Amino acid sequence: MKKITSILAAVAIIAVSAFTTEGGYKVGDKVADFKLKNIDDKMVSMADYKDAKGIIVVFTCNHCPFAKKYESRIMDLDKKYKSKGFPVVAISPNDPSLVAEDSFENMQKLAKEKGYSFPYLFDETQNTAKEYGATKTPHVYLLKKENGAYIVKYIGAIDDNADDGAAVKEKYVENAITNILANKPVTPDNIKAIGCGIKWKKS
Repeated sequence: MKKITSILAAVAIIAVSAFTTEGGYKVGDKVADFKLKNIDDKMVSMADYKDAKGIIVVFTCNHCPFAKKYESRIMDLDKKYKSKGFPVVAISPNDPSLVAEDSFENMQKLAKEKGYSFPYLFDETQNTAKEYGATKTPHVYLLKKENGAYIVKYIGAIDDNADDGAAVKEKYVENAITNILANKPVTPDNIKAIGCGIKWKKS
C-alpha cells in the first residue's frame, strides 16, 4: 500500500510539474522568437522589431486584479520607452475556457477601450509562457538585443507596489532600462513577480 501511495505521489508531482514553468529563461539567456496572433488578427514576432534595442515582454491578462492595477503602468512603459528602443509586447497566456474574460474577443475589446499602443498577443497554446517560465500575470521579461539576438536582462515585477502606483519607491523595469541605456549592469535583475497565477490548460 505504501508503495502504491509513493507511486501516486510521484505521478502527482510529475503532473504538477507539467503545469508549472520551472526551468524557463534565466537572466543572460538568449530567447527564441515567437509568432503569436495580435488583437488586430495579424501575427507578430520579435523579428518584426528590426530597429529595437530591446523589448519589454509582459505576460498579462484581462481578468486578474493585479493585471488591472498595472494596466496604466504598462501603457506608460510603452509610451516612455518605445521611442528609446524598448517597446512593450503584451502577451495573454491564460486558457479562456477557464476564465471567459480572457478570451481573444475580450482582449480585443479591452485593448480598444484602453487605447493600447502596443501589441496584445494571444498565447493560445501557452507554449511561449512555458518557454519563458512565466508564472504570474503580470510577469515581465526585459530583453536586450545583442548581435541580432534577444538576451534576458531582467525578470519579474514591474515595481515594488502593486496596490498603489503613487506609492512606488522602486521602478524595477524602468531602472533596468536606464542602466542598459547607460551601459551599466542591471541590478537587481530578478524580482519575484506578484500577480495571479497563469491559468494553464487542464490537458
